[in-house]
Amino acid sequence: MTYALDTNVIFQLLRKNADIEKRFRQAKDMGCSFAIPPFVYYEVQRGFWLNAAPEKERMFEHICEAYEIGKMTLDVWDNAAQIYAALRRRNQTIEDADILIAAFCVVNSYILVTHNTRHFERVEELAIEDWASTVSS
Repeated sequence: MTYALDTNVIFQLLRKNADIEKRFRQAKDMGCSFAIPPFVYYEVQRGFWLNAAPEKERMFEHICEAYEIGKMTLDVWDNAAQIYAALRRRNQTIEDADILIAAFCVVNSYILVTHNTRHFERVEELAIEDWASTVSS
């Protein structure tokens, strides 16, 4: 099983949120792997360019070295367009960034770990988990 980490989860890891770190360790211990959607990489990096945080930036570099940073293939772009159209027809659109992250996860059969469930739940094909609200013992 592969988990894709959303931007808000990456930032919680960088802030050393104990609950998120615990769930991350549990998943690793179970043999799960992790991926960083390319748009998440962009969102985190733009934050570092805007607000210097050298220690957190080094921590993020270590995460990027340890786990896959995904690729935006044509399949992902096509799926993103399909997701957009389906949401638009239902009048439930979400930001393009979230659509691209969702499409990356759907195409690769990854589970998205996010605390932004309100928007991502609109994408029917997307598997999501909110580690901030479902911390297991």
